[in-house]
Amino acid sequence: MEAAKRVVKNTGILYARMAITVFISLYSTRLILAALGVADFGLFNVVGGVISMLGFLNSSMAAATQRFMSFAQGAEDLDKVKRIFNMSSLLHWGIAVLVFILLEGAGYFFFHGILNIAPDRLEVAKLIYQFMVISTLFTVISVPYEAVITSHENMLVYAVMGVIEAVLKLGVALYITYTGHDHLVMYGLLMVVLSVLLLIVKRIYCHRVYEECQLRVSQYFDKPLLKEMGGFAGWSLLGSSSGLIANYGCTIILNIFFGTILNAVQGIVSQITGPLSILGSTISKVINPLIDKSMGSGNRENMLKVSLFSTKISFFLLAITYLPFLIQMPFLLKLWIKIVPAYTVIFCVFQLCRNLIEQLYITLSSTIAAEGKIRSYSISSSLLTLAPLPTSYALFKLNFPPYYLYITFTIYAFLYGLVVLYYVNKISQLSIFLYFKEVFVRCILSFLLAFTISYFSINIYLEPFLSFLFSSTISIISLITMIWFIGLNREEKIIIRRVLFSFFQKGIHDNSQIQLINR
Repeated sequence: MEAAKRVVKNTGILYARMAITVFISLYSTRLILAALGVADFGLFNVVGGVISMLGFLNSSMAAATQRFMSFAQGAEDLDKVKRIFNMSSLLHWGIAVLVFILLEGAGYFFFHGILNIAPDRLEVAKLIYQFMVISTLFTVISVPYEAVITSHENMLVYAVMGVIEAVLKLGVALYITYTGHDHLVMYGLLMVVLSVLLLIVKRIYCHRVYEECQLRVSQYFDKPLLKEMGGFAGWSLLGSSSGLIANYGCTIILNIFFGTILNAVQGIVSQITGPLSILGSTISKVINPLIDKSMGSGNRENMLKVSLFSTKISFFLLAITYLPFLIQMPFLLKLWIKIVPAYTVIFCVFQLCRNLIEQLYITLSSTIAAEGKIRSYSISSSLLTLAPLPTSYALFKLNFPPYYLYITFTIYAFLYGLVVLYYVNKISQLSIFLYFKEVFVRCILSFLLAFTISYFSINIYLEPFLSFLFSSTISIISLITMIWFIGLNREEKIIIRRVLFSFFQKGIHDNSQIQLINR
């Protein structure tokens, strides 16, 4: 019950964070697109795509470190948590050096034969790339601090930092709109300064608040632990690196076949779907510590229950957010950027569908990681993650249209889910039949029924904005109804009722105390 309360509370905080940052981010992107123009926006997306790659790498490595910290916290071993923090810091300094060497080496090939960039903007592109490399170093060495915040389930700090970041990005967008300097160079420089500033603040906060954040490598040096963490981090890095390569690889493939204009479209899509997808990825930050602590205390049964329940809740929360966008995507894009480039709508739709599919098994991947046996899983998942790249390249060689890139990634997302199911059954003994019965069927059926009802609601003739409000209201009400009557089983309804009743009772109690104080 206490765990359920924490999940609801932290999920609510992250949902509020997403609601604020989505609107700020969308407006910021509109200003940036207007200031840079389509060509420069596409150029930044193809070169500065390293930033999004690093964000993915950062979250993946932080999840790996957080697994060890939460496991030790579940066993109530503070000394081990301190050793984990110090060994993690040492490990990530080494990773930072390695990534720096790899990026500098890869940069030569990117700008000599791979990327399709106009000659008059080549020097600017190289400068932007160096900005990203600098940002890399700060990103990687700050991973242990990200892991500490997550392991303590301090989602309020995480949410506040996210809102501050969104507001500062809006400030950057406003500045480059009016600056007389090269807009693209200033945008790249300020984005790096912003990321470095936020990471420094995060490190200062952790050292002041958390007892285990004492950087004394010589005192807490633990060779067996370093070896264990290095092995786990290595296999985790393989998985996250394959995702990194796949995400950036699709940018390069679009650039090779269709130029920077399609990269601009891709950038627009990422600016829409990225903030909307934050909820799905950050819910993992709420759930992963609970899963790891359950495993650390030896309670595998509770770990599997938390994993299945959180998979459904995270899917439904994401679906509630996505459904109005899927129904009214053309209208929303036109409202946002006025002139909508070709393929933008279909790119967005398939990306959102892919994210929903991934949400059906994202928590199960954390369950596998909690067990610690990830070698075979990491190899299999990495190969499947990279498979869409040669497939898409072959399709484009056969003159297929560009949206087949997103179709390919969506299909492989489903296949990836089957691989996750195989390994979670093999390693954690989760029943595949139970998963399909309690999670997959309930989630998909609830969503499809709500989507059908919502789709017919847009055929009612109304003024465009009123039509959007009407269909959005219908979609949210219909989905919540389907979730309650189809998506949740009896036990889950009881849990949700108890949690809501507990919060309601707490609210009444707090109000009563305030009234007594006022008297």
